[in-house]
Amino acid sequence: MFDSIRNNSKILMGLLFLLVIPSFVLFGVEGYRKFEDKGAVVAKVDGQKITQSEWDAAHQAEVDRIRASVPNLDPKLLDSAQARYATLDKMVNERLIARASEKQLLVTSDQRLSRYLQQDPSIAGLRGADGKLDMERYRQLAASQGMTPEMLEARVRRDLSNQQVLAGLQASVFATQRQTDMALDAYLQRREIQLKRWAPSDFAAKVEVVEADLQRYYQDKSELFRTVENVDVEFLVLDVAALQAKINLPEQDLKTYYEQNLQRLGGQEQRRASHILINAAKDLPAADKQKARAKAESLLAAVRKAPKTFADVARKNSDDTGSASRGGDLDFFARGAMVKPFEDAAFALQKGDVSDIVESDFGFHIIQLTDIKLPQAPSFESMRPQLEADLRKQQAQRQFAELAEVFSNSVYEQSDSLAPVAERLKLTVQKAQGLTQTPASGAQGVLNNPKLLQAVFSEDALVKRRNTAAVEVAPNTLVSARVVTHRPAAVRPFEEVKADVRQLLVQAKAAELAKAEGQSRLASWKTDPSQANLGSALAVSRDQAQSLPQAVVDAALRADPSKMPALMGVDLGAQGYAVVRVNKIVPRPEVNAQQSEQSREQFTRLWAQAESQAYLASLKAQFKVEMFAEKPQKMGD
Repeated sequence: MFDSIRNNSKILMGLLFLLVIPSFVLFGVEGYRKFEDKGAVVAKVDGQKITQSEWDAAHQAEVDRIRASVPNLDPKLLDSAQARYATLDKMVNERLIARASEKQLLVTSDQRLSRYLQQDPSIAGLRGADGKLDMERYRQLAASQGMTPEMLEARVRRDLSNQQVLAGLQASVFATQRQTDMALDAYLQRREIQLKRWAPSDFAAKVEVVEADLQRYYQDKSELFRTVENVDVEFLVLDVAALQAKINLPEQDLKTYYEQNLQRLGGQEQRRASHILINAAKDLPAADKQKARAKAESLLAAVRKAPKTFADVARKNSDDTGSASRGGDLDFFARGAMVKPFEDAAFALQKGDVSDIVESDFGFHIIQLTDIKLPQAPSFESMRPQLEADLRKQQAQRQFAELAEVFSNSVYEQSDSLAPVAERLKLTVQKAQGLTQTPASGAQGVLNNPKLLQAVFSEDALVKRRNTAAVEVAPNTLVSARVVTHRPAAVRPFEEVKADVRQLLVQAKAAELAKAEGQSRLASWKTDPSQANLGSALAVSRDQAQSLPQAVVDAALRADPSKMPALMGVDLGAQGYAVVRVNKIVPRPEVNAQQSEQSREQFTRLWAQAESQAYLASLKAQFKVEMFAEKPQKMGD
């Protein structure tokens, strides 16, 4: 077959030419460019392009990060036009800072990079008892982020260099106490007000509605009576907990496991030792170090000649002040507690033995082993519950690893039912009703996983009624669901919601009556302020709203200070109406020195952020930032 293709290659090329060229004529070059839609440029920074695919990838990473922190957040908020544009703006700022770092020749030295990596908690945890970095685990850490160690270090170096762009600017910001006080006095200004409110509930008895009013309100406000799209589902869960419950453990398996782990179950051997330390730092000159060793050897000869004098010799000569007063006693310790040379020597001694000279980073040690505490092995019966739990968990995890692929493949290959895989793996088909696309706040359980809900409300599941793919909703937990009943969002029938319509309409009309009464009183009191019947005076500010509606506080703070006392009305919507009289400005209470300093530091940070934003704006002009993606309007505009 392949020979015939080779022999007739010119004919095949001719046929391809005849097929491809007309397709360009019929469909145009743009039809082929659709394969590159993801390469559309959405922004440029100093000529460098940010493509649609880069934007999409960055936003998905941002969404994953936020979902990990706030699992119950509405997915629609994260995928809004505003959220997506915020990600693009962040990408532009990062590119700007990187270009500024290059232009300003900001670099990170090897010493600073090394110091940063040593202090990084995720890397510090990879060091062993001897202080050395476990390179295999370090490579695994880098690989988990899709990088080699060299790539990880290059990225950290680049990030540290970029941080210098804004670090100098932010560090240079300094706010005096006077500046802080002036700003906070304006922002946290307190005003004395008096208030009179008219609540809709006080007017509800005066409202009369007829059937026609209810019908009209139902038609005008139909969205208020729309149900949320929801489904009834069947689902299967494959998890370690379910597998554990089905595992039968033969008695012999438990005994074998007990014997294999006897040393671990009994704990570690501990040793008690005393020591005499002669200090000799690593960088000590050779001559001084030799003197220290000679002193140690002299003391070793003395204690070997009279072992019972070890404690007295330690008290008089040991440079370890912490243990010298106790005759050199270090109490009991297990492996891993001491530096390695000391540990190796101590665990090689017999009780009562005195070691040779042991050199460590601290100097020269003479060690006397004073006691050995062997681990006490618990009995089989006392350990049975723990042994069963451990062994069940281990076997369940092995089974899960074996069955996970079978589960995933089966729900996909037999997508018209969950029954076959349930029967095959001995799982129970569970049911749930009224599942919505957005998890309820604080809701728990496998069905409240955003990824699973996204799969349940996909076209494949809703329209084609296929099983969802196996979704990992938690470690060692896979779930597949199947839609049984789908209820699209719809306006409920009038008769079904008539009582709710009446309640809402009465509330709305009562609010109108409250507003009318309040406006009438306001007009009267403005004509004759002495007749104003207001409540007790209280002080309000942005940080002390006194449990008042925000609209009341905002109105009070907007009042012109030159025209006080000022009388004004505030429409509270469904909460009715209020008349507010702003009497005067109230001085802020005195603060102590600590509070004053905290305020100044906080104000300095806010000022530094504002300076950073201004500097970024100047960089956008300097490096000619071009935004091709349309900026969405703010919500409510």
